[in-house]
Amino acid sequence: MRNQANDEARKLKVDLFLQDGQGSSPKQSSDLRNTITQGVDGIVLVPNDVHALVPAVNEALQANIPLVTVDRRVVGTSKPVPHVGADNVAGGRAQGEWVIKKFPNGAKILFLRGEPGSSPAIDRAEGFYAVIKPAADKYKVLADQTANFHRDQGMTVTQNLLTSLGTLPDVIVSSNDDMALGAVSALQQSGVPKGKVAVIGYDALPEALQAIRNGDMAATVEQSPGKQVRTAMDELVGLIRDKTPMQSVSIPPFVVDSSNLEKAERIDEAK
Repeated sequence: MRNQANDEARKLKVDLFLQDGQGSSPKQSSDLRNTITQGVDGIVLVPNDVHALVPAVNEALQANIPLVTVDRRVVGTSKPVPHVGADNVAGGRAQGEWVIKKFPNGAKILFLRGEPGSSPAIDRAEGFYAVIKPAADKYKVLADQTANFHRDQGMTVTQNLLTSLGTLPDVIVSSNDDMALGAVSALQQSGVPKGKVAVIGYDALPEALQAIRNGDMAATVEQSPGKQVRTAMDELVGLIRDKTPMQSVSIPPFVVDSSNLEKAERIDEAK
């Protein structure tokens, strides 16, 4: 996303200042307030949390600085905030539909959910369960635990579940690729043969795409992050230069597996 933002800034001939919130809502709030003080013309924000950034976002709105969110929304702001992102509910549904297609006779499932409070975690879980719950007689969720979008936690949680459950799942559904790759490591360390347990992630990271190519993962969900940030910057610059009102834009996600790897946005980065 960072590289795509820099490329789009050059194309649009705008000065871009990047801030890294480092996964910390307090730091991101501080960064946002510093940005307001610096007098920027507009802000593209990838919020760490749907609620924690609201006070700082409201300060930007009060200062009449146009702002658009990417990937994650903010909820409860003083004014509506345009949002560009993949439809995470649809992405979660796509995961559930993939499970049903791959396991038409039913499956035992482990579900790794993301960071509590983040809109992607909430929405992806909602979409997944919207598909799986009506078929709960055949598709059993053996465990549903958070690993906070972190790879090391994905590995630890999966290791603990493999030990405590005493049975292998048919599929591990993960709300992002980092947790999925952690689950793959746990399976490998537990001596589970490659492909014995299908693992589907979310984000289509280059490492996940390579894992699909190698057979360590079965699938992931592409949400086109580069397209998201390019679209958000186009909307923001259009407002600043041409007074064109910003619109919220939903980008459709889709499942990537071995049959369509070449469609992944970052396939050229997969080693």
